[in-house]
Amino acid sequence: MHDIDTVTAELVEQAARRLAGVVTKTPLEPNARLSSRVDARVWLKREDLQTVRSYKIRGAYNFIVQLDEATRARGVVCASAGNHAQGVAYACRRLGANGRVYVPGTTPRQKRERIATLGGAHIEVIVVGETYEDAFAASREDAQRTGATLVPAFDAVQTVAGQGTVALEIVEQLGFIPDVVVVPVGGGGLLAGITSWVGQRHPEIRVVGVEPAGATCMAAALEAGHPVRIDAVDSFVDGAAVREAGAVTYPLVRDSGAELTSVAEGAVCTEMLAMYQSDGVIAEPAGALATAALGDPVKIEPGQTVVCVVSGGNNDVSRYGEIVERSLIHEGLKHYFLVGFPQEPGALRQFLDEVLGPDDDITRFEYVKRNNRETGPALIGIELARAGDLDGLLHRLAASPLQVERVEPGSPLFHFLV
Repeated sequence: MHDIDTVTAELVEQAARRLAGVVTKTPLEPNARLSSRVDARVWLKREDLQTVRSYKIRGAYNFIVQLDEATRARGVVCASAGNHAQGVAYACRRLGANGRVYVPGTTPRQKRERIATLGGAHIEVIVVGETYEDAFAASREDAQRTGATLVPAFDAVQTVAGQGTVALEIVEQLGFIPDVVVVPVGGGGLLAGITSWVGQRHPEIRVVGVEPAGATCMAAALEAGHPVRIDAVDSFVDGAAVREAGAVTYPLVRDSGAELTSVAEGAVCTEMLAMYQSDGVIAEPAGALATAALGDPVKIEPGQTVVCVVSGGNNDVSRYGEIVERSLIHEGLKHYFLVGFPQEPGALRQFLDEVLGPDDDITRFEYVKRNNRETGPALIGIELARAGDLDGLLHRLAASPLQVERVEPGSPLFHFLV
């Protein structure tokens, strides 16, 4: 084990040798849709096809395999939104170690079941709290109480070095040096690992990290000059919903010269659907971060060679309803209103005839009749054919005699609906 707090290209290369024959050398595939979008040559590094359907196995195995026999016998614990836990589970089963994994309640059932399957009798899954930080606090207390070794999801040299092996494979498989590598960012382990190797071996490569707009912990750390705990996190991009960047990952990212940007969760949803429908790629939200950022905000020069890391494919199919909804809202195609209808015959017909546009579609209608009042409230969801149709709809609503209140994105009611 290394007691240093930095990661070198040599450590990443040593990790690659340990991982040989353990992890999958995932495909590097050209993507016509994205290449056309930015007029460049775009490749996808398919870590969604990894042994545990994410790159996290690289760091987890590289950490656990370096524990001595006595330490490993005391067991390991970890906290994870799902993917790191799967890597730990797989490593424990392969190495004959026992472990406990703590996951927040927001972790999709699909991921929890996969953890149990991969670890078998070697792993116990414990659900605690609602955020990664809740799970991490529980795992740290467990380690202190039992003497088990905590396996960090991103904030350890061994973990970061393992994640960095993605960069070696990209260059080896491509056969030449790409112009740009775009990487999703949660706690920063993948970005720190890739930049640690690239910075020493191929510093001419432009590396861009992409955070979800609802969880920009690395940007907050860079602004503050040290890791800080951000107040609110949108847990939708569960693989990257981290409140605080790591003490190991932050300085590595800070000193790397890598760019950092973010994309809205709605844009991630739109990209997930495009990947599924056009490319046949089932990406989890974090797995679509890098490609969602291509073009805007990540500008690409025409003809450049760009590699986007698809970090994981552990997506619960039951979430696709929410994914479609968030995408429509982001595209400006879905809107909600509270409408007070007069308690008289024909009120709804008048709304349909005079307010609703010819291509507008009511996708949600919840009405409560109030016999003792003059009006009855209805919650109405309207899907537009074109985002530009909203102005006309708002004008017709304002001109009608109806009492209308738009449910604005970000309001408590809106979060309840979506």
